[in-house]
Amino acid sequence: MPEVERVREVEKEKEKEVEKKEIEREEAIEVCPECGSPRIIRDYKRGELVCQDCGYVIEDRYIDAGPEWRAFDSEQKEKRSRVGAPVTYTIHDKGLSTIIDWSNKDFYGKSISIRNRAQLFRLRKWQRRIRISNATERNLAFALSELDRMASALGLPKSVRETAAVIYRKAIEKNLIRGRSIEGVVAAALYAACRQAGVPRTLDEIAQYSRVDRKEIGRTYRFIARELGLKLMPTSPADYVPRFCAALGLSGEVQKKAIEIIKKAEERELTSGRGPTGVAAAAIYIASILCGERRTQREVAEVAGVTEVTIRNRYKELAEKLGIEIIL
Repeated sequence: MPEVERVREVEKEKEKEVEKKEIEREEAIEVCPECGSPRIIRDYKRGELVCQDCGYVIEDRYIDAGPEWRAFDSEQKEKRSRVGAPVTYTIHDKGLSTIIDWSNKDFYGKSISIRNRAQLFRLRKWQRRIRISNATERNLAFALSELDRMASALGLPKSVRETAAVIYRKAIEKNLIRGRSIEGVVAAALYAACRQAGVPRTLDEIAQYSRVDRKEIGRTYRFIARELGLKLMPTSPADYVPRFCAALGLSGEVQKKAIEIIKKAEERELTSGRGPTGVAAAAIYIASILCGERRTQREVAEVAGVTEVTIRNRYKELAEKLGIEIIL
């Protein structure tokens, strides 16, 4: 009997190897052998590999590498899926480790007996110790929890958090953390990620939710950007307009007008050497007056995080150079 089982296992392995080679061969086909067109369709219903241009059937036994089950809604898909959460850089172990829940209930929702609870408690304790095994992982665990806290407070999307986590991991690999506070490097990584993703936040906004001051974040950001070779374009004032308009309760018409004013100013190089938030605030102030949804300079200044004097200087400059008539 053992000999028969061994033969069966060998046969199964051979079948798997053949199947794997078949899939690799099919995936390697990039152009149609008949007409040379790159437009190839994989028809999973019929199991065919078809050229979209000439209709030539390249393969009539195409292997579907997807799941064997079907789902007709999201709830069915979740129930039938047998995989865990996707890999994420925002957790120090990338979300690959297991978690023992504290609810003391099994898979079916039944309470676990008192006899087994002591064993579960010990398992949880060792699980927590094993997850963080060295100083680097301990640093990452603290830094990524701090990053998550700041990103949540700033209302940043998941893509920005992932980018910031990747930047921080690169900084650890190049040993750029030594001699600097973890909070400062996290804040700098988050600021860089915001600029990369086109979701700009000012240094003042980052510093508001960080445990380090604005000057320290700016210094660390410049150091990390230089050492990691981050190519970040200067922030455009137009990137701030949607957020400021939403905070002021202004309509889409005002937003559109403000962006038009900024684009004209950029064409005439009126924004060079000027703070992007100040220019954005001034453009919104002008647009609100032109569209009949006027906001005071103080209201705009509070949302943009600039002074009323800055808005006054910028709006006068824009109105004069762009020939905009403002009736106050």
